[in-house]
Amino acid sequence: MSRIRARFAGSGMAVPSRVIDNSTLARVMETDDVWVRERSGVVERRYVEAGVASSDLGAEAARAALADARMASDEIDYIVCATMTPDHFFPGCGTLLQQKLGMRPIPALDIRQQCAGFAYGLQMVDALIRSGIARNVLLVGTDVHTSLMPFSERTWAVIEGREEGPISPEEDAWNSRFRHLLVLFGDGAGAMVFRASEENDGRGILGARLFGDGNHQDILTVPGLGSARRPFVTAEQIAAGETVPVMDGRKVFKLAVTLMPQAASGLLAEHDFTIADLDLLVMHQANLRINEAAQKALGLPDAKVHNNIQKYGNTTSATLPLCFHEARLAGKVPEGALVEFAALGAGLHWGAVLLRL
Repeated sequence: MSRIRARFAGSGMAVPSRVIDNSTLARVMETDDVWVRERSGVVERRYVEAGVASSDLGAEAARAALADARMASDEIDYIVCATMTPDHFFPGCGTLLQQKLGMRPIPALDIRQQCAGFAYGLQMVDALIRSGIARNVLLVGTDVHTSLMPFSERTWAVIEGREEGPISPEEDAWNSRFRHLLVLFGDGAGAMVFRASEENDGRGILGARLFGDGNHQDILTVPGLGSARRPFVTAEQIAAGETVPVMDGRKVFKLAVTLMPQAASGLLAEHDFTIADLDLLVMHQANLRINEAAQKALGLPDAKVHNNIQKYGNTTSATLPLCFHEARLAGKVPEGALVEFAALGAGLHWGAVLLRL
């Protein structure tokens, strides 16, 4: 077995400057701050300006990660990008990142595992480096969820403070139909850089335990859009709200609080660790109540968990690197720390990844 490991080199993040709190959303739908906090833990989230795409946020996070790693862009020889909100149906965001970062032509791969995308990306990085295919890999998780929000121009004007409310009763009813999802999501990006290392110090990506099960595909999906439709999208689908994600929240909650702890504890056991050996657990930031239940199931103290859904909402592919980067800034993951990432997302995809810093 190869002794080469994918060793962490740097991280970075990018979030929009526009902060949208719960009271702002209460101006355009039937909700309030208490309702949102009690159900999700979200206090505020970030929205991009119109025209800012996933590759734009991803490139900003990538630049920050490269600077943190003290690497020039031309040292990267492979890009892996996780997103569920690509700039275009095609091409993917990987080559857009390559172009925006001024890199030479290199392989650029997009993956689509939604909220578990970054965890899958970590396993891909490990495989690329261990196999010798790549030496320095840039992994980016980026999503612009505002592109999926079915708001009218009038609603957007009120949210962004360009116009005063109220909106019409019809618009309020339309927005409120999707409130259980719209209050959760924000825009953001995170990135990590890994380099090949042959040092026998136990540092790097140690392993992954990932799963996929299409039997749960209907509990979190977008019913419209895609090749199963002809054409890809119609005005009727948009009018019916079929381009907006649908979620069976209770089933997602039940699966997440069971499957994430199982994957996390199973992976630790595979590598002869116990939960006591773990320095930090970074979970996907879908719902604070899910993470609190998973933390309790694993028996982890608060000091060994980091959550930031309160500030950013669910940023899907970006939650793991955003959370990890902020934990680093807070001093929670010094050199040598054992960090575990755990996530669950649509598909169903879920799993865990171990990293020794």
